[in-house]
Amino acid sequence: MVFGLLRLAAAIAALGAIVVQIGDQISHGAFVPEFYFSYFTVQSSLISIVVLAVGAVLALRWKLDPELFTAIRMSAVAYAAVTCVVYNVLLRDLPDDGYVGLAWPGEVLHVWIPVFLIVEWVVAPGRAVLGWERIWTAVGFPLAWLGFTLVRGVLTRWYPYPFLAPDGPDGPVGVLAYVVAISAFIIGSAALAIAISRVGMRNRAG
Repeated sequence: MVFGLLRLAAAIAALGAIVVQIGDQISHGAFVPEFYFSYFTVQSSLISIVVLAVGAVLALRWKLDPELFTAIRMSAVAYAAVTCVVYNVLLRDLPDDGYVGLAWPGEVLHVWIPVFLIVEWVVAPGRAVLGWERIWTAVGFPLAWLGFTLVRGVLTRWYPYPFLAPDGPDGPVGVLAYVVAISAFIIGSAALAIAISRVGMRNRAG
């Protein structure tokens, strides 16, 4: 029950951060929906909100989560990990040419919700045991997002993140290096999450 309530609180916090962020941008004439909803952080946060809300209901009603939900939850954890690391390593100190906005919604979405998802994956009961093939569940969304983002970037000359722009200081080779590194990080995060679920299996068997 405790984890169900914590998941619900986290879902409300993430949704609140997005609503406040949008409202703040609207009030300053800076909200462009096709840009705002193109960010991986925003899309993965929306996924996390749904996962947390559904997870809250499951935790309040059953002791064990369905395997499919656990796989989707694992994917959300992998996305949260890459969101937190990429933001704090590559994006936090970059200058912003547009409206900066309130700081705390970004901290909630880039730091606190990801940290909660990662820690909760490790300590919360109820997750099902995942097979290694579930790594591919986590890969589908980032690949689709990346493909769409790069194609649209070629057509519109706008990229949500500077390290994805082939005409940036690092050039196409730099874009490829970042894509490979971030993809490897997502796969590694998913593999680690799956390994944690399987450690739980061994402990129960013992």
